[in-house]
Amino acid sequence: MKEINMYQGNKKILLLTTFAFFLSFVVWFNMAPFTTTIMTVLHLSKAEVGILMSFNVALTIPSRIMIGILVDRFGPRRTYSSLLIVMSIPCFFFAFGNSFWQLFIARIFMGIIGAGFVIGIRMVSEWFPEKQIGLAEGIYGGWGNFGSAAAAFSLPLIALWIGGENGWRYAILLTGVISFVYGFVYYFSVQDSPSGKSYKRIKRMGAMEVTSPKDLIGLMIMTFPVYGILGVLTWKLQSTSIISSNIAAVIYGVLAVFYLMSLSKIWSDNKKVFSEDFPEEEKYSFRQVAVLNMAYLITFGSELAVVSMLPMFFEETFHLTVAKAGMIASSFAFTNLAARPLGGWLSDRFGRKKTLLILLLGLGFSYIGMSLISSSWPLFLAMLLTVFCSFFVQAGAGSVFSMVPLIKKRITGQVSGMVGAYGNIGGVMFLTILSFVTPSIFFVVIGSTAFLCFAAAFFLKEPFEKELLHERKSNIIVNSAARGLDQV
Repeated sequence: MKEINMYQGNKKILLLTTFAFFLSFVVWFNMAPFTTTIMTVLHLSKAEVGILMSFNVALTIPSRIMIGILVDRFGPRRTYSSLLIVMSIPCFFFAFGNSFWQLFIARIFMGIIGAGFVIGIRMVSEWFPEKQIGLAEGIYGGWGNFGSAAAAFSLPLIALWIGGENGWRYAILLTGVISFVYGFVYYFSVQDSPSGKSYKRIKRMGAMEVTSPKDLIGLMIMTFPVYGILGVLTWKLQSTSIISSNIAAVIYGVLAVFYLMSLSKIWSDNKKVFSEDFPEEEKYSFRQVAVLNMAYLITFGSELAVVSMLPMFFEETFHLTVAKAGMIASSFAFTNLAARPLGGWLSDRFGRKKTLLILLLGLGFSYIGMSLISSSWPLFLAMLLTVFCSFFVQAGAGSVFSMVPLIKKRITGQVSGMVGAYGNIGGVMFLTILSFVTPSIFFVVIGSTAFLCFAAAFFLKEPFEKELLHERKSNIIVNSAARGLDQV
């Protein structure tokens, strides 16, 4: 009963935080419904529009890691409120942009709002007991992600209702206004943790904390893709002649310098692992983080890539109209509403490692099945397989984030930031692969990657043994002391 009373009000926190995430995705994807309109009105080429869409995720990748540090240091209330308020500014600039470069700069900075996902992971983990974390995080992730779909069908209606040639601008502007206002609403409506429960903060702003030399090397290695994928996006700009080879070379150099600076910071903040012996309750295995990175790369990363290509795939394979193909493809994203919470619930109920292994295996086989889809298939069978595949993708993402908050409480923001960044890395990576191969081979590549992640997941451990046991002991002491005071 003490534990139940501690978490009173958690449904309100979940609702408010999920809406903050939902709203951040509405703002992040507010361009998608107006792509054709923007291309026509501002006389942009197909390549330029493609760059705007691709670079929408560029800063999301490093910003998820940075936001993770901020939320662990300052708490989710201040961090989420600030993000929603500050990110409304580039949204306003984008709404009234009149050239490719104005839109490009605004779009890059708007990608930072996609890092809001990380903040809510820490907030929800503070407000729910361990046996409910998977379901709560699944609801947060699944319904928050729905913001992208909500933007797709609601913003055109708003633009139509406003009317005129600038209707699309005012619809986008409205998302920024709501984000700005809700930032203040969120700040005055939530608190970082339940009353009577301390919010564990990191002691300094810096690199993720590790507790062994082996983990230090692992962190250095796993940091490279964060900068490497930005190099891939730069290459895309260069290959489409948006930037020259000389400018690309400068960007590559800057990325290399930032990576070396990051390595230096990781070393300076964690070199004590060679000389200090950490208390048992402070230790954790970075291997857990590395495996979850790869699991989210294949789950959410493949979702980002497949959602982008699926309408055209169905349109060309079954000779459908654009509208029909889009409706069928949208089922892949809509499954999120139920599948991600279900993945979290299954993890709570049957074990986190076991659930993730089963979902990764199903994901691999279902993607291999999708590689076999051809025009000779009945359309309903292809649709059924798509929904079946999307269940494993999104339930797998829910299972991943049922584990993330339980690795080490104090650095939950940083862990979720890195895992979340790998989801975006996966999206860019798979879409880049798609530009070189057929859709069939594309699905085979994703399926094969899923099997590799399945094998890696065997190295996971149920991640909540030491620190939560220590936390339970602390709560027992606190509750015993409280009962003693009540008796006095």
